[in-house]
Amino acid sequence: MFDPKTKKFPYPEDTASHYIILKKDDGTVVDKDYPYYDHSRKRKALQGMTRVLLYILVFWVAKIRTGLRVHGRKVLKENKDLLKKGVVSCSNHVHFWDFIAVMYATRPFKPYVLVWENNIRGENGKLMKNVRGVPIPSEGIRALHAMSSQTCEHIKTGSWVHIYSEGSMWEYYMPIRPFKDGAAYYAVACDRPLLPMAFSYRRPGWIRRVIFKQIALLDLHIGEPLLPNKDLPYEERKMDLLLRSHRAVCELAGIKPEENLYPPVYDHSRRIDYY
Repeated sequence: MFDPKTKKFPYPEDTASHYIILKKDDGTVVDKDYPYYDHSRKRKALQGMTRVLLYILVFWVAKIRTGLRVHGRKVLKENKDLLKKGVVSCSNHVHFWDFIAVMYATRPFKPYVLVWENNIRGENGKLMKNVRGVPIPSEGIRALHAMSSQTCEHIKTGSWVHIYSEGSMWEYYMPIRPFKDGAAYYAVACDRPLLPMAFSYRRPGWIRRVIFKQIALLDLHIGEPLLPNKDLPYEERKMDLLLRSHRAVCELAGIKPEENLYPPVYDHSRRIDYY
C-alpha cells in the first residue's frame, strides 16, 4: 500500500471543502428550473459524440497518464441484472480524471455523476455536461428538491448515479474522509443497491517520478453491491448503509476501517495532519 503523503495541495480545514479555484464563471443559474437531466436532442447528440471520443481516445490517454488499473470488474458482470435496474455508486475523490476512470471501469454502463455546481459554471462546464455531470445546487430548498426528485426518478427507472461521498476532491489524499449521506440517501429512497468503489495508489517508477514528476499511479477497486436493510426504520437504514459503504471503501482502498484517520460520518469534520 503506497501513501503519496504529498504536501503539494492546499487541503482545506473542513474535510468536505473545495480548494480548486475556477478561472471563469459563465453565469449558469443552478435553480429549480435547471435541466439537471437534460434529454434534449442537442444534449443527447453531444453526449453521444463525447462517449465515442472517450472510447477511441480519452480512456486510453487517461490510462497512460494515471497508470490506471481496474480491479473487480467481474462484479459488474455477476450483478448485471441487478445493476441494470438502477444503482448508486460512491467512491473517494482524489483526481481531476477520476470520473473518467469510473466511466472506463463501469462500461458499458453510462453513469451520471453529481458534481460541485461551480464545475458546471466553470471552464470545464461544457465537458461536465457532456459526461453526464449533474450539479448539486448549494442555495435554495426548491432547487435541491428539483435535483433530488429528478435523481430519484432516474435511479428508479434504471440509471446509474455516481456520488463522491466525501463531498470534494482532494488530490492524492489517502485517508478516506468522512462521508456525507447523499449516496446512502438515494439508495434507500430509491430502494436500489449502493456500489462502493475506491481509489488507491501505487508508487511510480523512476521515469514517471523523476522526469514527469508524477506523484502516484491510480488503482480503482470495485466492491460488491450493498443493499439497504429493510428490517431497519428509514433513518437507521440510511445510517446503516452509510456506515457499511464507508467501511467498504476503506477496505477496498487497502485501509483497515478501525485504523482510518477519520470517523465515517461527516459532521463538519476537520482535517487531521498526519505527516
